[in-house]
Amino acid sequence: MSASGQVTDKENSLVLAFDNNRLLTELFGEHDRNLARIEQGLDILATSRGNKVVITGSSDKREQAGRVFNELYARLKAGAALTSGDIDGAIRIATAPLEDRNRGSNDRSLSTRKRLVNPRSVAQGRYIEALLDNELVFGIGPAGTGKTYLAVAVAVNMLLQKRVERIILSRPAVEAGERLGFLPGDLRDKIDPYLRPLYDALYDMLPGEQVVKGIESAEIEVAPLAFMRGRTLTNAFVILDEAQNCTPVQMKMFLTRLGENSRMAITGDPSQVDLPFGAKSGLGDALEVLSGVEGVGTVRFTDVDVVRHPMVTRIVKAYNARERDLLDPARRAPS
Repeated sequence: MSASGQVTDKENSLVLAFDNNRLLTELFGEHDRNLARIEQGLDILATSRGNKVVITGSSDKREQAGRVFNELYARLKAGAALTSGDIDGAIRIATAPLEDRNRGSNDRSLSTRKRLVNPRSVAQGRYIEALLDNELVFGIGPAGTGKTYLAVAVAVNMLLQKRVERIILSRPAVEAGERLGFLPGDLRDKIDPYLRPLYDALYDMLPGEQVVKGIESAEIEVAPLAFMRGRTLTNAFVILDEAQNCTPVQMKMFLTRLGENSRMAITGDPSQVDLPFGAKSGLGDALEVLSGVEGVGTVRFTDVDVVRHPMVTRIVKAYNARERDLLDPARRAPS
């Protein structure tokens, strides 16, 4: 436990005692905004009294709040800063069903040059564990669940630990309604917009000069999927993002690039396929072919794992609800 002690008083309130008032101030946040966020997220009342927090609410909510406060306090003791996303993530994990929490690895933190990356959902914890333990991992689910971001975080972490010698990030350059040929500039200028999310993740974890230096020395490579043909990728952490937009032939080509002492992460959202109508997605095909193959891990995310702005979660849920209605005529029949 991160707190130095805890007791339950006669008024059905949980009392948490902490041993560092400076960290407690950071835990509560400016004008107690973190405290208010936890109260709202868990439907409890949290009152600060010196080095203690008194939590009032139902029995299960008090227990959840205790887990949240202890988890966040432990992060502060480890030297990490707290963001609203960290708080929401701790609440998401603390309120997950017990069997899900037991199956997850929610304490797997990843050190990068600029930040300590922690899972913000039970599925994210399982995903980080899978990426660290398997040679090939599929991360499947809607936008905003951290599939690509966490894969890049694991890649950076393994690069810094010298477990791999380079990072290779790739995407299929499929035109989602736009036309590459009409974009200005040379080939690199045309494809950079498609690769920008991968650059963004890198810059979030490494100093800018290190990213630039890494790209110049080929320690970090960001390239379209087509550039992978004919290569053998050794001593590398390789990520294929937006994999739902590659064909089965392209997917097989990419998967067979895996060389000695390398890891591969394949991320995608099967509901966001931009291939021509009727074309089969290589992501779905690979999931079928490789099901049960030793050394292959698959983690599936749902809308409850969306860690972006809360509005993104509501948007994803709304679209999923409509898709379920379209697939089930009985659900859309008038009452």
